[in-house]
Amino acid sequence: MAGSVPRSPYFSWSIRMSLFHVWRDRLLGQATFQRWAARFVLTRPVARREARALFDICVELDVFERVAGRGLRLEALAASCAVPEASMRMLVGAAASLRLLSERRGVVRLGGLGAALRGNPGIAAMVAHHRLFYDDVADPVALLRGQVQTKLSGFWPYRGQAGESLAYSALMGATQPMIAGEILDAYDVSKHRVVLDIGGGDGSFLAAVAARAPRLGLQLFDLPPVAARASARFVDMGLVQAATFGGDFTRDPLPQGADLITLVRVLHDHDDPKALGLLKKIRTEMPPEAKLLLAEPMAGTRGAEPIGAAYFGFYLLAMGSGRARRPAEIEALLAEAGFSRVHHLSTSQPMLTGLITAEP
Repeated sequence: MAGSVPRSPYFSWSIRMSLFHVWRDRLLGQATFQRWAARFVLTRPVARREARALFDICVELDVFERVAGRGLRLEALAASCAVPEASMRMLVGAAASLRLLSERRGVVRLGGLGAALRGNPGIAAMVAHHRLFYDDVADPVALLRGQVQTKLSGFWPYRGQAGESLAYSALMGATQPMIAGEILDAYDVSKHRVVLDIGGGDGSFLAAVAARAPRLGLQLFDLPPVAARASARFVDMGLVQAATFGGDFTRDPLPQGADLITLVRVLHDHDDPKALGLLKKIRTEMPPEAKLLLAEPMAGTRGAEPIGAAYFGFYLLAMGSGRARRPAEIEALLAEAGFSRVHHLSTSQPMLTGLITAEP
């Protein structure tokens, strides 16, 4: 048309790429896509490497929200973060090497790994929480010798401090969805009547169970202030089938009536005597037809050795209690507690959780 301004091919390409990045960031942030990527045979190694890398990154600047979608020019990003442009350029280059960010023609966008991190609030919460851990391992020799008062030990809830119980429970709740997805993909809970989640925190796992099996009765047992928080959450969600019980498993009886009892990231928080005591208590008080489902990261898991041995070894040392156990060690505890018919179930991301079932 006469007098019209010719459309720039670069302008059209830029619009298409911006729209593509918006779509891609949303896709990578979806839990369903992340679970598919972990299971799909061609992308499974990539998903595991990315998940492992997330635990090694301490994010000090909140750049993901700033650059999500259409991106942000590097100089604008530097200004918004109050960081000199030269320093931001170095940061972006380093982050791009880890696929946290990408940079093209001066525009900074999310990288594939950054998009997955932004879409997974549980991992982001763990990254922030790990600052306590990094402080505790600043002097690893002193930590090994027991010469430091660690920050993680004060954050751990089972020391009678209600405030810390709630803070720890909030952290576990934020990280629970990715764990719950692994568990519920590997084990069909709908074949049971009632599930009792011991150490259930704010109820995040049972909320995920309810989404998969709406007719299943739900019971949660945890310290009283934590159970109260879960109760309020269940009311807000309209989960009338959920009941909460406050108590201490070392001295209080467990709720009755469940034919599935779950321990999700509980056993590895405790040393062998207390872990064995809990398993014996469950074995004594559970109905004969019930089953125990135990989910936690395990040492010696193929492909996840650094997480199970190095990471969780030092993390639990700083916590002041518990240890990552090999499956054979958990089997030995279960046998000593009186369990039989022990089975191992595969998960798509064993670095996040292994699964063991046991019956009386």
